[in-house]
Amino acid sequence: MAVLLLMSAGYVHGQSGISNNGQYSNGMVVCAYPDASQAGVDILKKGGNAVDAAVAVHFALTVTHPQAGNIGGGGFMVFRSGKGKISTLDFREKGPGAASANMYLDSAGNVIPDMSLYTHQASGVPGSVDGMVTAHKKYGKLKWADLVQPAIDLARNGFKITKHLASDLNRTQAQFIKLNPGKNYLLKQGGWKEGDILVQEDLAKTFEFIRDKGRDGFYDGVVANQIVAEMKNGSGLMTKEDLKNYHSVWREAITGNYKGYKIITMPPPSSGGIALLQLLQSVEKYPLKRWGYNQDSTIRLIVEAERRVYADRSKYLGDPDFYKVPVDSLLKPAYITSRMSNFSWDAATPSASIKPGTFVGYESDQTTHYSIVDKDGNAVSITTTLNDSFGSKIFVNGAGFLLNNEMDDFSSKPGVPNMYGLVGGKANSIQPGKRMLSSMTPTIIEKDGKLFMVVGTPGGSTIITSVFQTILNVIEFDQTMQQAVSSKRFHSQWLPDEVVFERDGVDSTTISRLEAKGYKTKPTGGIGRVEAILKKPSGYYEGGADPRGDDTTIGY
Repeated sequence: MAVLLLMSAGYVHGQSGISNNGQYSNGMVVCAYPDASQAGVDILKKGGNAVDAAVAVHFALTVTHPQAGNIGGGGFMVFRSGKGKISTLDFREKGPGAASANMYLDSAGNVIPDMSLYTHQASGVPGSVDGMVTAHKKYGKLKWADLVQPAIDLARNGFKITKHLASDLNRTQAQFIKLNPGKNYLLKQGGWKEGDILVQEDLAKTFEFIRDKGRDGFYDGVVANQIVAEMKNGSGLMTKEDLKNYHSVWREAITGNYKGYKIITMPPPSSGGIALLQLLQSVEKYPLKRWGYNQDSTIRLIVEAERRVYADRSKYLGDPDFYKVPVDSLLKPAYITSRMSNFSWDAATPSASIKPGTFVGYESDQTTHYSIVDKDGNAVSITTTLNDSFGSKIFVNGAGFLLNNEMDDFSSKPGVPNMYGLVGGKANSIQPGKRMLSSMTPTIIEKDGKLFMVVGTPGGSTIITSVFQTILNVIEFDQTMQQAVSSKRFHSQWLPDEVVFERDGVDSTTISRLEAKGYKTKPTGGIGRVEAILKKPSGYYEGGADPRGDDTTIGY
């Protein structure tokens, strides 16, 4: 961990506007790597707003957090202005024009192992650069070039890597070598160690094209030619036409309420927003505050809600530009009440007995997150991804960035799970130009019409439940922002029929009680890496940076 970060609290002391206990008045950035957090705060100090800082952070994470920071992937942005105006931006990747529903099946109709993960055919058309350009064009204040320059400097001059990044790079060396013959990106003879300087000159050149030409610096010209050449070299599908035709989409936010708090979150093709609101409504009438954090009744209620929500996800959620997502029906209080009606305190509900719900009128990770607020109260919640850690592990030769493997987020075959164990069907089938379903759940919360919380996380299928539990930790269990982020989490997603707990997060007595009621439990390592900001009644910002990684809060 960088010396700037106090691991136990996740706070870094800025130079002005600071109160007690690591709270800041002028602005704050919480993201996955200290150098990227610093890049964002530097932009805020220069008079940039939250969106300006987001652009700088996004590109800096491409350099410093290659596991998930990207220009070869995509994501979602939830924005709330200081005056309460809200919008969301969908810059999720798209299926190439040559994609087809059965492209990952063999002649017998079976899914070909790893084809949707570690090949050139695994990549959707990237949306990140267009997303940043589009967000800046609508909301940015500072010059575009000034926002891209920090990433260029980090890539060209290098930065000190952390122990965590060194470990991830070393663990992936064999795959980098296997999948990138003739390339030498992120490799080091003898392996990486903490404090080594990582220089990425080809990536710096790519960012110079983006700095000087904006969107055309990536989707046209030299970089686009490099992407297409890489595709041809590996029998990939992406073409110049696919790149030219990619555009981000502004979408209407999904909103709902929980005990007087307004939840502002991402609509489809994110499944996260609908699922989050379903979960909150499912538990709202129960006395969670009295039961307590990670207690027997609390866990059972949350697990039962999660099972039903993920079952709905498998059938009803997909790209709204291709499929009529029944948003209103899924969020009707009467429907959610009916879904929980067969929940019994006597025994666990077997996942095999839970099916997607029915209603009248229906027509048949690795990821990273950053939360930013500025001195005017503008707030940005952005989750972005390459899918797996380091995406497909394949670099664009000459351009120095990683390709995503987001095509695995489509349903390669109905009922067959993807890498995160999620199953899907027709709503999320592969089609040209279609955006694949995502669990990313960037969220902003208001209380009494004022900004209250900015929150999100990576974690594949666990994203939704991690955001859900972090919100409950603050609202129900009176935790500070940092406590809420650091607290141990658990996860259930309908299939497989199990409850996964972070080690030492739940005591053995509670585990025994759950198992006696029929819950199948399984210990695991870290779940999610939440980045969150809380607006205190005093007006100060309080950050929560996840201690599960190099995540860093910097405010001023």
